[in-house]
Amino acid sequence: MKLSEFNYAVATEFGDAYGRVVVRDLVLSTLGGRTAHQALDEGERPRDVWAALCDATDVPAERRSGVGLPSPRE
Repeated sequence: MKLSEFNYAVATEFGDAYGRVVVRDLVLSTLGGRTAHQALDEGERPRDVWAALCDATDVPAERRSGVGLPSPRE
C-alpha cells in the first residue's frame, strides 16, 4: 500500500474531516502508543498503519483492504 492509497482508504472509510482527526489524534497501542501520523512520519509502512487503524476502529474485514483498493497480497 502506498501512502496515497492509505490516504484514500482513510478518506473513504472515515470521510475527509474525521479521517484527518483519526490519523492525527487516535493513539494506537499496536503502534507503540503513536498516532498514525507519527507512525508514518517515523517510517512505518502505510499498510501496517492502516491495519492498526482498522483494528482500533473496528473496520469490518470486508473493508480492511481499503474501499476501491485491491486486497493485500498474502
